[in-house]
Amino acid sequence: MISTDARGLILDEPLLFEQSQPGRIGYSLPDADVPPALPDIELLRDEITDFPELSEVDVIRHYTRLSTWNYGVDSGFYPLGSCTMKYNPKVNEVAARLPGFAEIHPQTPEALNQGALELMYRLEQALAEVSGFPAICLQPAAGAQGELAGMLMIRAWHEARGSKRTKVIIPDTAHGTNPATAALCGYEVVPVTSTGILSREAVAAVMSDEVAALMITNPNTLGLFEADIRAICELVHEHGGLVYCDGANLNALMGISRPGDLGIDVMHFNLHKTFSTPHGGGGPGAGPVGVAEKLIPFLPLPVITKEGDSYHFEYERPQSIGRVKSFYGHFGILVRAYSYILAMGGEGLKKATELAVLNANYIRARLEGVYALPYKERSLHEVVFSEENLGGGCRTLDVAKRLIDYGFHPPTIYFPLVVAGALMVEPTETESKQMIDDFCDAMLAIAAEAQHDPDKLKQAPTRARRRRLDEATAARKPRLRWQPQ
Repeated sequence: MISTDARGLILDEPLLFEQSQPGRIGYSLPDADVPPALPDIELLRDEITDFPELSEVDVIRHYTRLSTWNYGVDSGFYPLGSCTMKYNPKVNEVAARLPGFAEIHPQTPEALNQGALELMYRLEQALAEVSGFPAICLQPAAGAQGELAGMLMIRAWHEARGSKRTKVIIPDTAHGTNPATAALCGYEVVPVTSTGILSREAVAAVMSDEVAALMITNPNTLGLFEADIRAICELVHEHGGLVYCDGANLNALMGISRPGDLGIDVMHFNLHKTFSTPHGGGGPGAGPVGVAEKLIPFLPLPVITKEGDSYHFEYERPQSIGRVKSFYGHFGILVRAYSYILAMGGEGLKKATELAVLNANYIRARLEGVYALPYKERSLHEVVFSEENLGGGCRTLDVAKRLIDYGFHPPTIYFPLVVAGALMVEPTETESKQMIDDFCDAMLAIAAEAQHDPDKLKQAPTRARRRRLDEATAARKPRLRWQPQ
């Protein structure tokens, strides 16, 4: 059914269930030329009722049309704060699709797998150079799993020393997964309040011999560099604890500052953020972990080693936390990241950092004064505004919805929680000044509308395929599956 609200060839796409017609078939199979071999009857499920009946062209057109509705870094500016949604160069895709990489079987013997092992070994060396850690594990499948692997190594290190630790300190500017990871590893979370920047004194007030680790994000979710990080690490170490750093914001540090040189003991990387591999849609991602010297015995298995001119998987590590991912992570993502690093080189990675910081501060300079800026310290890769200055009773959500009418994907909203009505923007280094100016112009126009015509914000979006949803009803009474009316 085509809606009269459609504009041109933008169709109001019905569900497959709604397109279904009895008797339509999308396949034609030849008669079997071997006897049937059915599984045991108890293994069979009942016939699916109300399953859509469609032709091949129905299915192809449906999913092709839906694919054109997707928004991504290839179709527009994606300013999600703390997510580093940078453009993914297509040369990385070419490298990942080379037959020797794309078609290799994960159980290929080591002797026939030397190219893949060498690439992973070299990627580890490159990440070690960027971060300042002596050893890297590429196995974790995403940042959250890398974070878990890091905390499991910290727990194993304490247990090997016979030290019973029960607590993990987490500041209010850390990433949201940190408390969940600490709890999953069996620790009690000890929150600590910052003033935008975490101070040594604030950590000292909650530090004790029960603390296993401090989990910190640097730069933090306000886009601010933790200037006291070295002193904080020394304090935690004095009490026998370790320091975990969430490396999701490494795009603000590459070539400028190495976390391993600051006293950090373990950090995960997000290859699908900092090193320009695909991000979103549920994966695949990659969350390698870098560790200090004392944590090397606890790295996940297997560990890639080099003997002469050949590469091997080493499994004899009795203190290892074990395997955290089947085979050795998402290899295609590792190829893309290595290709990116080779293309950029050391100076290129540093330039990316400088441009990311420049772009964020340019946005800050254009919008500050119109949008409230709760923290005045110098921003790095992202900037966090609040809804405080908005007129007409408008809120951050209204700004985000109105941005859709201007053709922009909204930035992160209502996070970090330390800012009421937060609006967090991270432009990355891959956006041009022209694109950033267009975004800032839209933000300024929306702020003016909030003052003089607030209904435009409260009714937005009006030019999207769907008008604003009743979010309270959607949250409390979600319809997660189709049912016949």
